[in-house]
Amino acid sequence: MTVQTGQLSLVTGTGPANDRAGLGELLAEATGEVLVMSTGTDTAFQRIALANVRPGVRHKVLFPDSARMSGALNRLSRAGAEVRTDAEVPMDALVIDRTSVVLPADGRQAGSAVFRLPGVVTATVGLFERIWQAAAPLVPLDLPEPENASILTCREQELLTLLFSGTTDESAAARLGVSVRTVRRMVADIMNRLGARSRFQAGAKAVDRGWLMAKAG
Repeated sequence: MTVQTGQLSLVTGTGPANDRAGLGELLAEATGEVLVMSTGTDTAFQRIALANVRPGVRHKVLFPDSARMSGALNRLSRAGAEVRTDAEVPMDALVIDRTSVVLPADGRQAGSAVFRLPGVVTATVGLFERIWQAAAPLVPLDLPEPENASILTCREQELLTLLFSGTTDESAAARLGVSVRTVRRMVADIMNRLGARSRFQAGAKAVDRGWLMAKAG
């Protein structure tokens, strides 16, 4: 159910399924662009955004770095969304065609609030764009599916080989055709998957798993 008062609407339902259906209907009305900003704690935003990615509508998705290796972001990227992550995303929000902003209702009211006030839309889009400019892109080819999380991509293998042969981050970035920031994010991802606290430890664990040897062979 949607309750509307002027330029504020409240999408409500009798349960989570109805609430998701209400947001799904709003997203289905998008004609040009959907911006998704998530703190990573509201999984409903992830599911709704994934279910509504479709050709002809640009989807730009922001999540915190802590969610970078999640299957949900991988699937969003593979579905055609542009996904980036940053150290921290301050709020959950959806922006539809830069005319409507969807925010979770507070804890006392189930559902979501839909704002069409120009000031709210402008402020939310401005916050999104500031974070987006500094965030690191997520490339689907660089992300193995969850069941293959122990397997390195060719780019990750090449990066490991470069770094542990003494190549600097800057030189590795130039060789791979990416930014230094992306190289450092890739290294952080690999360290996280290896459970390593330092690059030296990551190198030792990579050798133990045969990751570096596989590239050399």
